[in-house]
Order: sequence, then structure tokens, then C-alpha cells
Amino acid sequence: MNIFWVVAHPEPRSLTGMLAREGRGSAEEMGHHVRVSDLYAMRWDPVVTGDDYGHPADERLVVADASRRAYERDGLPADVRAEQEKLRWADAVVLQFPLWWFGMPAILKGWVDRVFVEGFAYGVRGPDGRTRRYGDGLLAGKRALVVTTAGGPSPTFGPRGINGSIEELLFPLLHGVLFYVGADVLPPMLVAGADRLTRQDGERARAELRDRLSRIGTQEPLPYRAQHGGDYDDRLVLRPHIAPTAQGLAAHSSCGIPS
Repeated sequence: MNIFWVVAHPEPRSLTGMLAREGRGSAEEMGHHVRVSDLYAMRWDPVVTGDDYGHPADERLVVADASRRAYERDGLPADVRAEQEKLRWADAVVLQFPLWWFGMPAILKGWVDRVFVEGFAYGVRGPDGRTRRYGDGLLAGKRALVVTTAGGPSPTFGPRGINGSIEELLFPLLHGVLFYVGADVLPPMLVAGADRLTRQDGERARAELRDRLSRIGTQEPLPYRAQHGGDYDDRLVLRPHIAPTAQGLAAHSSCGIPS
């Protein structure tokens, strides 16, 4: 399997950096091919500007339209095109980062903003004329795994913990980015209590990552509801008989919700 590993942490000696290196080694020992984008080491520019699209400075910039035009004429910057090629190559994508203020670091958000342009990752129609999104699209048939570290202890990220469950905290990334572009999104791996990890905790984290990598092609993905799976009406709202008492983020997962 081809694995594209995107890492976002400014300190290579961090827990994130250590797990990324060891994870890559483990994946290669398992026979996988791995390519890595270490965004801080690459000095990745996270800022979207008209320069990405060759857009005239004196004209109003409509990012979606300008990015599509640049993508279609192969006019995106070389750094963006290189990342897009890695996504095409991959059978699985691993995004690894520390959880900062309940989200991914700005450099990783900027990677998504610049790489996932219209015409490539969204605004794409299938042969049937329907827009490919939420269960279909660029990453259809590919797997996605998020690995994140957080300072808070594990119970605080449980379903009744003060921080909220990790799957809900990461919903914008898991559902709104990765599932939106078609990936089979695996349950995220959280290493909690990262600021006070003991040697034993570190060994457990290594073992868990090795286990997750050994099952990256077979683990059951999160059961998000596909846009074209029949659960949504023409307004993209859940049909009345689908999980009729559910509201909010959980309604868009078929796991444990009565239909």
C-alpha cells in the first residue's frame, strides 16, 4: 500500500516527530511504501493568495474560480502540484499533528487550503452529473487516518469529558475535509496526556500506532452517511425517517443511532 504521511509539528524531537519517524519505519517494515511531507521542515507556505493562481493584483479575487482556472491550465505553483501528485499516488493518507486549540495547526489548515483546490478536491462532477462529495471524490477508495496528540488526560476527551469526544472535536477535518472528498475515514488515534507521558505511555503509543498501521487497509471506517446513499433529501437534509430523534453531528453517523 502507498501511504502519504503529512506531519505538522515545529519540533522534530517532539512526541509527534518521534511517532511519525517510528510509524514510517513500521509501515515500511510491513511492506508499505511511504512518502512524507513534513510541513515545518519544508517551510510550507500556508497562506492563500492570488499569486497561487497567477491572478492579476488589480482584479477582485474569487478564490474558488481562480483556483479552478489555474488547476485546469496546470498553472498552480510547483509546491502545490507536488502535494496533489502525492495524494493521487496514495492508497492511504495519514495526517499527524498536535491538537492546538481544538484543531489542527495553522500550517496544516493552510496545506488543505492551498492543495485542495476547486476542480481537484471539490466542485467535481461524476459521469452521472452529480457533484462528488461526502463519500465520493478525490480520495474515493482511499483510506485516511488522523493521529493527534493532546495535553489533556484521556478521560477529558471521552463522551462526557469536558473537552468533548475526539471524533466530535475533529469532525470538521474527519467529515468536512476527508470524508467530503471521499476517503474511508478511520477512527482517529489520540495520544492524550502528551505533556506528561511516561516511558511506558510512550511504548503504548508506539504499539498502538503499529497496530493501527497493521490494520490501515482493513479497519472499519467511521460510518458517516454518504450524500448519495439515500439518507438525504434534495436539500441535503436527513429524511424524516432517518434517525428521527438525532440532531447535531451524531446524526450524520449511522453508528448507534436508530434509523
